[in-house]
Amino acid sequence: MSTLRDKSRPLWLSVLLSQLALLIGLFVWLAGEMRPVYMHDLQLSAGEKLKCVSYAPYHHPGQTPFDAQLRISPEQISTDLRALARITDCVRLYSVDQGLEQVPEIARSVGIKVLLGAWIGYDVDKNAAELDRAIALANANADVVRALIVGNEVLLRRERTEDEMRALIRSTKARTTVPVTYADVWEFWTRHDSLAQEVDFVTVHILPFWEDDPVDIEHALEHVIATRSHVGEHFAGKPILIGETGWPSAGRQRQASRPALVNQARYVREFVHQAHARGWDYNLIEAIDQPWKRALEGTVGGFWGMLDASTLAPKFALAGPVAERTNLRGLVVGAIVGALSGLLLGMRRASGGLLRRAALVMLGASSGLIAVLHAEHAQLAYRNALEWSVLGAVAVLGVLLAAALALWRGEAIPDAASAWSDLRKRDAPFSMAQVLGLLRGFILFAAAIAAVLLWVDSRYRDFPVLLYLSPAAVLGVLGWVEATRGRAERICAALIAMAVLGRYLPEPANPQAIAWLLTGLVLALPVLLARARKHEK
Repeated sequence: MSTLRDKSRPLWLSVLLSQLALLIGLFVWLAGEMRPVYMHDLQLSAGEKLKCVSYAPYHHPGQTPFDAQLRISPEQISTDLRALARITDCVRLYSVDQGLEQVPEIARSVGIKVLLGAWIGYDVDKNAAELDRAIALANANADVVRALIVGNEVLLRRERTEDEMRALIRSTKARTTVPVTYADVWEFWTRHDSLAQEVDFVTVHILPFWEDDPVDIEHALEHVIATRSHVGEHFAGKPILIGETGWPSAGRQRQASRPALVNQARYVREFVHQAHARGWDYNLIEAIDQPWKRALEGTVGGFWGMLDASTLAPKFALAGPVAERTNLRGLVVGAIVGALSGLLLGMRRASGGLLRRAALVMLGASSGLIAVLHAEHAQLAYRNALEWSVLGAVAVLGVLLAAALALWRGEAIPDAASAWSDLRKRDAPFSMAQVLGLLRGFILFAAAIAAVLLWVDSRYRDFPVLLYLSPAAVLGVLGWVEATRGRAERICAALIAMAVLGRYLPEPANPQAIAWLLTGLVLALPVLLARARKHEK
């Protein structure tokens, strides 16, 4: 049986160097996050505001339009609209249900206009009732309602045909005097351009981030200008409203399109400047961050707002530099607490000496830092109790892995199946080697599932780098010391390697995809190559 003395120095030296490199890399990245980015300062004239922003009131915990019993209070709507009145002259609605029918009256009291929206979907009866409410509201509040939008991206979702939308638009126009339009992605408008004959103006959505070929922030405005010009030429003589445009501040990067607060600020500033200079009518998506949208679009869907969901404070200023982070206090505290924990665990074993203790301090510091980063990410990304439970459990396993390594005496680490079998025997002695074997198996299994899911269904899934970075850093070193011989581990490692490579190849310039590739390979390769060496012998 191997002992800690046999492999002490190379093991702990490898742990020390790998964790030191990881810490340096993380702090270099964080330093970049702290760097103020200078960009175009948006200078609006006196009294001038953003022309319009999409408003949905579902920003408090548990609020979602999918809750049929939910009714938003007039107090909440009033609070929201008063905050929005500081930055915009208009709000766009997508429905007149769940209390949203109160918006026109409250909007009048705070001095802003409304683009009223009627939600159109599969259910014909619900569509009719929605349109009845919207038309009645528009007619009763014609001084506030700029226009009535009959349906939003209905053709994109394939919930109604072009002929059906034409009939709904005609029926609506016959029953109201306010302008009537329909809103959809610009490509679907050009595919169904005969609808332009039915509306008072064409409402197109231009979202560089969501294009089939995502556009990076450097070329986003160029794309919008070209698209707006194309649409204007296609519908010559017809007024155009850019009904949705914006940029997300958090979530999964799509090829070169990176969600970030800095990029959101840059996009909004540059777009609004160009829109006002060119005389474009527009509506930004959106007013307030919408956490409920994460259930539909992943993390990125919840963070397109101008205002923070919990505080209603602006997420960025319209002038001056912007940084992703304003301080590192929480992260530094996490690293210090982790380092002290590693030191205390290291002092419980006399073997290994100073090198071992230094390695455990570095391991604790990196684990503590990553734990805080993961907690930040979880607050943004985790959508329900199931995700908090399952993914939280994986995060705890990563912490336990580091602790188990600190208490490990150097015994041979069994594969997960053997470790489980040994632990079930009441007469068998309990050891940290068995715990390490089990944890290694569980983490490889969880990572394999995550990697495969991200590979086959990637559009709305985040790269789980922070969840597996710390375990990978430990196992990536330990795997070269203790060969993994279990069949289950080999299968999981093969799936991880195949899936992370498969996810990387379609977007090789995506830093998030690169980080996930490296994390997955660090987890998988020691297992696969250790098995190959054993076979060769």
